[in-house]
Amino acid sequence: EVQLVESGGGLVQAGGSLKLSCTTSGFTFDANAIGWFRQAPGKEREKISCISISDGWTYYVDSVKGRFTISSDNAKNTVYLHMNSLKPEDTAVYYCALNWCTAQGMGPPDYRGRGTQVTVSS
Repeated sequence: EVQLVESGGGLVQAGGSLKLSCTTSGFTFDANAIGWFRQAPGKEREKISCISISDGWTYYVDSVKGRFTISSDNAKNTVYLHMNSLKPEDTAVYYCALNWCTAQGMGPPDYRGRGTQVTVSS
């Protein structure tokens, strides 16, 4: 069974940092790509970043470039999202999912986790 479990969310002040984790199981980790997405109340789902574990590609949407970094630990089947210089507009439920990923873009979520809440206070 494919499983993705997010953790690391919380409440942080603007300008602060958080590290989200996406722990996975049930599939061949290093042959896939994992993406991070977020959704705020009343807003559409937004792509954030992805990493192709097999190829090493990473992709970031413009709104998080230079602030967020995606990485993976193949030994732990885990993908991380390091978030710095957080802004109130980053407040959302963040979730990870299997998807496709290239250096130029990322696909929609396939299997996904339940998400973790990130709240950035001003």
